This record gives sequence, C-alpha cells and structure tokens, in this order.
Amino acid sequence: MVSENSRTSRRPSVLVRVNYLSVTIIESARPVHECRIAALTAGFHACRNGDSVASMTSALRRRPVFLGAIVVWGISACGGAPAGGASSPSASGGSAAEHCLAAADAKRERSPSEPDRISVKHVLVKYDGAKGAPATVTRTREQACLRAEEALAKLKDGTSFADVVAQYSDESGAATREGSIGTIERADVAPAFADAAFQLHMREVSAVVETAFGFHLILRVE
Repeated sequence: MVSENSRTSRRPSVLVRVNYLSVTIIESARPVHECRIAALTAGFHACRNGDSVASMTSALRRRPVFLGAIVVWGISACGGAPAGGASSPSASGGSAAEHCLAAADAKRERSPSEPDRISVKHVLVKYDGAKGAPATVTRTREQACLRAEEALAKLKDGTSFADVVAQYSDESGAATREGSIGTIERADVAPAFADAAFQLHMREVSAVVETAFGFHLILRVE
C-alpha cells in the first residue's frame, strides 16, 4: 500500500504529433515522470517534470522544428516502447550470453535427503579451452552456453533426449549411448554436475550446468 505522503504528483503525459513544419502537443491520461524532446539542429529541450501542457505548447509554437531534426527520449518514462518491441542488451540488464553463463554457474543447495547413487544421461557442449575439448571445437564459452540452452529448448518442445544428444553433444561416443554415463555417486563427477544431478526427480532434466568440461544438460533415469 502506498501512503499519501509517498504519492508522487501525476501530470498529464504528452503525445507529440510532428508535421513538416510544426509540432503539436496532445494531452493524454497517463502520468509523466520525465519526457525529453530534443531537436538536433536547434538544440531545443522541453517537456520536463513540472512543465504544464500550456507552457510546452507555447514553447514549441515559438520554435517549430523539422521532422528529421527531432529525437524523442525517455520512451519508458513516457509509457512508450521502442519500435518492434525489442530492447537492447544494456536496457535488459545484460546480453543473453551473460544471463546464460550466470544461470549455468548458479550455486545449488545440497539436499540432506538425496540418494547415494543415481543413473543419469547428459548432453555435453564443449568450447575452445574446456577440459578435454578437441582442437575441432572452436566455439567460445558464450556460444557453447547458448548452444546448450538451444538444446534445452528442443527438449522442452518435445524432441527426444537421444535425438538432442545426437545433434548437440560433443562427447565422444555419446550418440551411441544416448548420453548415458551409467550409475554415479557424488564423488564420481564434478561438484557442479553432482549438485544439479542429485537434485533431480526421476525423468527430470536439469537446467544448463557448467563444469570444467563444458555445459551439461542432465537427465536422471533412475
């Protein structure tokens, strides 16, 4: 709940209609926190918090500008969105690869009730510099993470685990084994792999997990 003292004043937002020789301001119902309009050639700056529609209209009438010279800033503050609905990596808080790497490296809590042994299959996507990666693997760590996410999306869309292994796994002989590494204990595998694998329920697939060998998708089979 927002108290009366914490409420900010609500002012009408503006819609800027641009013709070749004039700019018209039309009042709308949405609140404005900040809206900036700049003319590149004229250096015009208007429509700030606290400006009335009347004062903005008056200012714009005194200095009409051409269509090609207008840049509208503060899209999110004025309630708009970029053309096409897409946002830049910086606006969304980082690139897809950065988000992928952060999620793959996320720490997982060990359950006190986890089994001693489980049987698993996995997809392994290697990258240049990963432990055991052959010289034929030239993709970067970021590309490998995104490739593993792509493989996970295939599984979610209904592609069989065996088919995903055949298409995406870089582990030698993985396709003939359908990615199986048999029955394991914690000590048999890398800690990050174990933390993800021993959390899984039967027939559940993990999120993307990174170890020194690359990026894994893990399926618990028993």
